[in-house]
Amino acid sequence: MRRFLRPGHDPVRERLKRDLFQFNKTVEHGFPHQPSALGYSPFLRLMAIGTRSGAIKLYGAPGVEFMGLHEENNTVMQIHFIPDQCQLVTLLDDNSLHLWSLKQQGGASELREEHRFTLKGPPGSPPSATQVTAVLPHSSREVLYLGTESGSIFVAELPWLRVLEGRTISPEAVLQRIPEDNCNRRSCELVEALQEHPKNPDQILIGYSRGLIVLWDLQSNQATQHFLGSQQLENLYWQRDGSKFISCHYDGSYTQWPVSSDNKQSEPLENTVPYGPFPCKAISKIYWQTTKNGLPYIIFQGGMPRASYGDRHSISVIHGSQQTAFDFTSRVIDFFIIFSSDPAAEFDDPSALVALAEEELVVIDLKSAGWPAVHPPYLASLHCSAITCSHHVSNIPLKLWERIISAGSKQNMHYSSMPWPIDGGTNIAPDPPQRDLLLTGHEDGTVRFWDASGVCLHLLYKLSTVRVFLTDADPNDNMNTLGEDEWPPLRKVGTFDPYSDDPRLGIQKIYLCKYSGYLAVAGTAGQVLVMELNDEDAEHVVDHAEADLLQDQEGYRWKGHEKLKTRDGPVRFEAGFQPFVLVQCQPPAVVTSLALHSEWKLVAFGTSHGFGLFDHQQKRLVFVKCTLHPSDQLALEGPLSRVKSLKKSLRQSFRRIRRSRVSSRKRRGAAGNASEEMELAPVQRKIEARSAEDSFTGFVRTLYFADTFLRDSSRHCPSLWAGTNGGTVYAFCLRVPPAERRMDEPVRAEQAKEIQLMHRAPVVGILVLDGRSTPLPEPLEVAHDLSKSPDMQGSHQLLVVSEEQFKVFTLPKVSSKLKLKLTALEGCRVRKVTVANFGSCKTDDYSENDLAVLTNLGDIQIISLPFLKLQIRYPCIRKEDVSGIASCVFTKYGQGFYLISPSEFERFSLSTKWLVEPRCIVDMPEVTSNNHMHNKSGTENAARKSRGSGKSPGDCEEEDEGKSGRLMEHALLNDEKVLKEIQSTLEGGRGRDHIPTAPRSRTLSIRIQELCRKKFGKKSVRTWTK
Repeated sequence: MRRFLRPGHDPVRERLKRDLFQFNKTVEHGFPHQPSALGYSPFLRLMAIGTRSGAIKLYGAPGVEFMGLHEENNTVMQIHFIPDQCQLVTLLDDNSLHLWSLKQQGGASELREEHRFTLKGPPGSPPSATQVTAVLPHSSREVLYLGTESGSIFVAELPWLRVLEGRTISPEAVLQRIPEDNCNRRSCELVEALQEHPKNPDQILIGYSRGLIVLWDLQSNQATQHFLGSQQLENLYWQRDGSKFISCHYDGSYTQWPVSSDNKQSEPLENTVPYGPFPCKAISKIYWQTTKNGLPYIIFQGGMPRASYGDRHSISVIHGSQQTAFDFTSRVIDFFIIFSSDPAAEFDDPSALVALAEEELVVIDLKSAGWPAVHPPYLASLHCSAITCSHHVSNIPLKLWERIISAGSKQNMHYSSMPWPIDGGTNIAPDPPQRDLLLTGHEDGTVRFWDASGVCLHLLYKLSTVRVFLTDADPNDNMNTLGEDEWPPLRKVGTFDPYSDDPRLGIQKIYLCKYSGYLAVAGTAGQVLVMELNDEDAEHVVDHAEADLLQDQEGYRWKGHEKLKTRDGPVRFEAGFQPFVLVQCQPPAVVTSLALHSEWKLVAFGTSHGFGLFDHQQKRLVFVKCTLHPSDQLALEGPLSRVKSLKKSLRQSFRRIRRSRVSSRKRRGAAGNASEEMELAPVQRKIEARSAEDSFTGFVRTLYFADTFLRDSSRHCPSLWAGTNGGTVYAFCLRVPPAERRMDEPVRAEQAKEIQLMHRAPVVGILVLDGRSTPLPEPLEVAHDLSKSPDMQGSHQLLVVSEEQFKVFTLPKVSSKLKLKLTALEGCRVRKVTVANFGSCKTDDYSENDLAVLTNLGDIQIISLPFLKLQIRYPCIRKEDVSGIASCVFTKYGQGFYLISPSEFERFSLSTKWLVEPRCIVDMPEVTSNNHMHNKSGTENAARKSRGSGKSPGDCEEEDEGKSGRLMEHALLNDEKVLKEIQSTLEGGRGRDHIPTAPRSRTLSIRIQELCRKKFGKKSVRTWTK
């Protein structure tokens, strides 16, 4: 009975586990899913993006990233930065306003939500009365102006977001100052735009949707000038000197208006329909930017001819005779212009256009000729073509890294050399300890190489496999070419292109050898390409070979797609990875597993029909093995076929139900005896053996090369292992000729073992452990002195990981030694497994190899080697997120990536030692603006609890009082009379002693309290003197 008892608690091991394992979700790579709002602070040089799920993300210089999440998970509609402050306001679709601040804590900045507020009308008023449509943070940093659907403009006090009742600008007050014959009550409905006068902060421009525009004076609380547009208003923009402003309209026109103190009503200076005369779509936003040469930049969104180009998503730039309409492949959310923010500057001098589309961020260099795009260092559009697979390679050698970067730089010649213009904040994270690559395969037949070393996931190089095959699209087509007389002058920008010319091109498996530079990629139509890295463009013939996995078996007929047609003759490839051999599987089914051994120059591949081995040095097929079961008819239908056998599916379902009923009756009969046992191992679930007739039993799930003892314990030899969906493991002995006779003698293979797991669960991983119970090193790893030679003296062990259990066998006898029943104990199934090295955070001398396992419940479990003991379990992915679980990829050092949306990877870490996360700081720049500074007069603040702060109401009250104290301190020290009085108090006793005694300090404190009482009132004295 002792072997069934649970192991005791080991305090030494528990301490070691704390030094080795720690779960953190660290950073989100890629482009935010479903963006809905954009904001920019010229003062901080930070950009903010809001999403439909309520997330808000801030970006600055590469590595400077912040993220916040609204509790409500509502769509972020608008984002506005408070002028000259480390604060921003968000408006959600539930009409709530949220104030966020960048606070420094522990040497780094954090994004925190400070206050929230929902504008509410009087009882009985309709929701539209307070539905916010426009937000204007005033340059005084004291208030927000909130325009609503009803036409009222409310004033909210900062930072507490309280409505100042007496300062509301009502439609009735506006109409009183405008002649009755010019407008009516409906003219003041729905505030579309609010803009502050660039030179006079006491005046704001109010734009109503029906075309009425009013210049409102905040001091006199009246309209000083009004402007009547004939079309529905969309937006407003002031010119820099404040003498004119520009309005854009629903009919695709924009209008210039003069501002003067003489005329109560002004006539427009100019009205233009840039893409007229036919009906055009609305211009939703516009900029008018002045330059030194006198020709302004006019930049606007929309305005395309409605009939011919109404489906285009465009932003147009006009500068003199030069005009371009940048054409985006997804809907434009918003855009902004980066220009001179120095208030002393005479001109705007725009430098860059930053456009947020639904699927990507595009930055255009407005300084360089031709207005080229700027290559983004982050916010990459990972899903420019849908991601179909991922592969991570750790610790890339410097030489290979530089060659990949060199090949990628030749692809980026069309990008601007401008430095990244959004460069706020400082990245204080340590430099990455090593160079890591993340390779993503895509539906259009491309493989993208990403720098995954640090916080920014940066594209290094793009490989395309399309040139090998004949497709409908010509790879030399340039979508950006335009005829000289084409109108509108559209130019495609961005990389997002979700449409694949042929779904068979999709990449399904990738394997890169970082030591030799060999790369193998496999696709949807059974194509396997082996490539090598070339630093120059080259033209050569790609050798072809076919692998018939059915081996001419009778009675099987492939019902799926055809294989891809290949190009005849030499094919020209650009510098980078260039294919030199193509292996075509027959039938052309999806390649489900792939392995490459660059030292032996062998590549193994598997499909739903079987697996094969190819010698890519001699360019010769070594062998193929068919794994089909007679009942595997579904494996012949292909992924694109909709045909299924309904009778067979029903028959299998009834069999499973019948077996489960029989087994449940047996369990009930044995339950009485088992219940009396105490302190036994956890109750195991009864796992039914799967039928050999289940579909896809021949599906090859994993392939593995190993140099181990397969025939006898005295001689080791190269071997290939394959695991199938039906729980079968095949082992083949390989005879690889020595290097001097490698090209003369063929590689030979002979099947040595076949293991059938009892429950026929799919095999998802195979691993061989050497005499020290250490996983065998990667090919060429020992030759590069990056790993110890494997121990060939002790006995080797084989670890087979199925969906349901882990099982260790001795080699070469293949007798069962140890197992861990995961499904029986935990009720979950293995989806991903890898060996990861975990180092101690306390000492560099200790590290260990463990299994990192992802289950179908989204949990990650760490299991020790070779004893298969569960070390720790972390919840990582929601069990409903099937695509996230399927996309997960582990790294060699205990990190991982999985897709949280089609365009975003979530990065996580299981290790205490290897942690890649943003660590940055945003310092308050010196305020150089000449806006009118106003001392705050309101000092009382109700106790509020910030989300996630974990503070009690009393703590929050002290924090708010501390804020008031700082405000009063700032006001005191900026008041010359107060400073002189403090100075005279200090100088009064200077002759007696240099160090103030206690009574002397008390006198000074009393004097300052008196000054506070005079200036701020009684309550504030207690707050400030704390």
